[in-house]
Amino acid sequence: MAVLLDTSILVRLANTTDRQHDTAAQAVLELHRRGEVLHITPQVLIEFRNVATRPKSANGAGLPIRDAEMHATAFETKFPLLVETPPIFMAWKALVGALGIIGKQVHDARLVAVCHAHAVTHLLTFNVAHFVRMATFGPGVAVIDPVTL
Repeated sequence: MAVLLDTSILVRLANTTDRQHDTAAQAVLELHRRGEVLHITPQVLIEFRNVATRPKSANGAGLPIRDAEMHATAFETKFPLLVETPPIFMAWKALVGALGIIGKQVHDARLVAVCHAHAVTHLLTFNVAHFVRMATFGPGVAVIDPVTL
């Protein structure tokens, strides 16, 4: 199966002091052990930089820019990057229109649309609740909580 890694996974992988770091690392290792292909997207890398460099006082990881860039480069090397294609927008538009998605969740809907456009069947995230409503739309996406692996 193909798995998209959500930003919440990358942030925990990069931040060894995060209480969920080990869970994220073990989940990624387990999926690799099973032979699964783990993907990232440009959007996830953009969101990663946002959260990774934001101060801890503002719900970020507080990493120095240099560290965030080092981790992003490592992620790009380790995980195949799904390219931006026009079908992503059409899948996103159908999803947000059908489910009335608004606000910050439009970004989560875009990740689901990436999955639809690239035939990615699973999404690994700590934010399972953000994706539950969208998971069964269209071809569907199985949302995996790393705690369950």
